[in-house]
Amino acid sequence: MTEQFDPEQNYEQSRQRVGYVPRKEANSKTYGDLGFKCGLEIHQQLKTEKKLFCRCPAGIYHHPADFSAEVIRHMRPTLSELGEYDGTALMEFKTRKNITYRINNRTSCTYEIDDTPPFSLNKEALDIAIEIALLLKTNIVGELHITRKQYLDGSIPTGFQRTAIVGIEGEIPLKDKTVRIIQLSVEEEACREVDDVGHERIYTTDRLGMPLVETVTYPDMLTPDEAAEAGNYIRFLTRSTGNVRTGIGAAREDVNVSITGGTRVELKGVAHIKWIPEITHNEGFRQKALLEIKDILNSRVPDPAKWKITHKKIPTSLMPQLLDFIKQNPEHQKNVDTDRYQWVAVNLPQFEGILSFFTQPGKSFSNELSDRLKVIACIEKPNMVHSEPWNTGANPHTDKEINTTGGPDLNRNLNRNKVDFAPIKKLLKSGGNDAQLIFWGSEEDIATALETIEERCQLAFKGVLNETRKALPNGTTIFERVLPGPDRMYPDTDSAPIPIEEHQIQTIRKGMPQEVSNCVKQMKEWKIPEDTYFYILRRNLFPLIETIANDFNQPPRFTGTLIGHHLKYLEGQITPSSPFDYNRIYQLFDFIIRKKLKRGILKEMLPVVYQYPNMDFDSILTTIEYQPLSQEEILEHIPVLKEKFKEISNSNHQSAMVLWVMGQLRPLALGNMDLKELREQVETAVNNGGNNE
Repeated sequence: MTEQFDPEQNYEQSRQRVGYVPRKEANSKTYGDLGFKCGLEIHQQLKTEKKLFCRCPAGIYHHPADFSAEVIRHMRPTLSELGEYDGTALMEFKTRKNITYRINNRTSCTYEIDDTPPFSLNKEALDIAIEIALLLKTNIVGELHITRKQYLDGSIPTGFQRTAIVGIEGEIPLKDKTVRIIQLSVEEEACREVDDVGHERIYTTDRLGMPLVETVTYPDMLTPDEAAEAGNYIRFLTRSTGNVRTGIGAAREDVNVSITGGTRVELKGVAHIKWIPEITHNEGFRQKALLEIKDILNSRVPDPAKWKITHKKIPTSLMPQLLDFIKQNPEHQKNVDTDRYQWVAVNLPQFEGILSFFTQPGKSFSNELSDRLKVIACIEKPNMVHSEPWNTGANPHTDKEINTTGGPDLNRNLNRNKVDFAPIKKLLKSGGNDAQLIFWGSEEDIATALETIEERCQLAFKGVLNETRKALPNGTTIFERVLPGPDRMYPDTDSAPIPIEEHQIQTIRKGMPQEVSNCVKQMKEWKIPEDTYFYILRRNLFPLIETIANDFNQPPRFTGTLIGHHLKYLEGQITPSSPFDYNRIYQLFDFIIRKKLKRGILKEMLPVVYQYPNMDFDSILTTIEYQPLSQEEILEHIPVLKEKFKEISNSNHQSAMVLWVMGQLRPLALGNMDLKELREQVETAVNNGGNNE
């Protein structure tokens, strides 16, 4: 490291070189300059009684500690039909993971552990998938062919997922454009991951095999906001069927991002659509940073093919400094086995300024190495320290720094402390433009770690890599695996083709819901406030509003506002005593119509209905102290109230008297008299200076 080099200054300068701006400051030109493109792969669980290829119940979850048996497997790659290995499978094989499956007999059978061939495909799931494919305007295939998609991460005990294309080449309308759909597939869900530490990975099989659909779009979204808009549209579309599951984990988005000069990177497991804008924004600039790093390295190294790392085991004489360094960070000592681990110093020729080069907010290129050490060599973080420590404090664009476990970035915290790399440079015989790092791990992981470090640095000469990255809630990502290739797909020899008949398609088409875009258009015509649309579509409540309007002749604007404003507010404030069924709103309207109550009372009844969904409506009227009164009985109070107002108020304004009298009469009028009509009566009485007669 040269005397003039300052890692912290380098981080900031590299961020400026990349041209990074926070998302809130970005605009369409920002993404146009990047050449930003984005596509989506949206997975949505289907609400079926049984799983896709067996007859175990779907939608039943159990606690990870509640299991009947454990099965341990080791995944190995197999040759494709063309005699080739998939890159992802080879990477997973390097990790030497022990995969443990926790099985509960209530939700699993021998099919889940690949001891029984698949049953016939769940017809209910196929019908739902066809309906969604039709709503996406795709062309339904004439014959369903089930294929196998390799998954060597252990998330499926067979090592592959059974999947089948249902429809191809569709489209969805956005506000300012149309997004093309590549395909919709029906496939089986993977296991739920419980833990992944070192060489041990644990799954539960309760979710395994549940039916889901995957909607894949073309990379037609040119801004992060367009990507989120498309994600929401597809979510609303699938929910409009009423046949998909909702809640945590029921839907997940994989987002594909590329920029000019980059390549497709898959951001996997985006748990919430609201994450998409920040995550895709940061990925665009991460790729820009990698392209800048590529240019720097290629200008320094004439022949990248000859570039190699050198390494040395840390001698005993230098160990006290490193052990003291670890002890300065008590919260990290539990992750570093100082007695068992080996400590290795690595020299990276011509890499000065690269390890501290900005890649994402709060992250630098050093994270690219650390992430792969964790994933491929299975060395838990913190797993390295390097010669370019930098300290930006808290991430300026997010509330906090987090990694896969939700805690702070351990490597960054380590790098905020100074390690004297002068003796390390001497040990490695480093040049003036070289960078150094020290990593630690068990003896059996050292060779894989060295190979991983060298491979990732060599790939830096090529720019952006095809890879899958895991999305984090703070808008950044970490490496998950090499991006799978086409070699992972092959026919499922256990499953015969399934013809899809035209009469089956037409029967499903007859029962389809309205298109989401038509629902939005209708709500605008009804003059329902636009800030309610998201809630209404997300909860699939448009049909409820429409049915109430048709069955009870109630204005949709009133019902939409009641649901989209008042009910939404209650959901954020009150915990119901039992699960709330939205059909209770329909029953509530039916009740007041039969009782001949004015609809204004609904706003008073709704909080009690939501909190106590099983309470009968007559009891709710008692709870809110409703009194049945005639219009005459209500209006006869006006003269007395006018005189009372004159006694207690110094105001001579008639408008003030109207408001006060209305406030006194409102509890009596609710359910008995339309409030608009009451106000007209009060205004007349006050303005005439007489009584209400």
